Amino acid sequence: MAGVIAPLPDHRLDALRAALSLPTPTFRAADLPLPAGLTAAQTEEAAALALHWGAPRAALAWSREPLRRAAAHLRLGDPTAARAELSAEADGARVALLRARAAALDSHPGAGQQAEAARTLARQEGDSAALIAAVTLLAEGQQADPYAALRTLAEGLKVAEIAGQGADPHLLAVLAHTQARLNARKGQATAAKALERSAPRSPARVLALLALARPDDAHAEAQAGDLHPGWWAFTAAPTPSTSAGTARTGADG
Repeated sequence: MAGVIAPLPDHRLDALRAALSLPTPTFRAADLPLPAGLTAAQTEEAAALALHWGAPRAALAWSREPLRRAAAHLRLGDPTAARAELSAEADGARVALLRARAAALDSHPGAGQQAEAARTLARQEGDSAALIAAVTLLAEGQQADPYAALRTLAEGLKVAEIAGQGADPHLLAVLAHTQARLNARKGQATAAKALERSAPRSPARVLALLALARPDDAHAEAQAGDLHPGWWAFTAAPTPSTSAGTARTGADG
């Protein structure tokens, strides 16, 4: 409309974005700059950026949003604190997903059932992001039967395709570990894709590096991002000499 001046872009988070996007060797979580004078919404945006780029302690310091705080606690390996953050939250796919991840970090025998419940809720709510995360978590618990895990992950790949999105890097990293149990070369190729798409210090980055047989780099990323070892514990699951199913899936590639 004539005479209306568009608002200037807000650059107050630019320095934070730059600090968060530094490669791990030069990243310093303790030095992250949170500008003064931010609105509550801008502070939550800063916390979301911190969590995405592998700074969960900063996310906890800045966020007041229960689901974001729960996710940060889970990165740090504190499922009890995560559940406390969610105690007053209404049931829904994302809350169920966080509770399922907490159960997995606790090695709770019902973690798989909770992941299945989160997947069902995500389907019902049409929440594609929650659905992709739920099938990723569910497949982590199915590593002893890699064909079952492939079938589970295929749904997440299909959802991303329908939505016109690239495959989620965390899903790809779990897929790489699953494929490696059946075909090492295929697993390595998928891991390379996951690495390329993953954020520094994220679970996806750590898992991709492990799948690429780069444990020192993986552990450096995990340490810098305060990522608890429970996030990659599933990779140690034994693979039976003969798996239950052999049908190819969309996740086979």
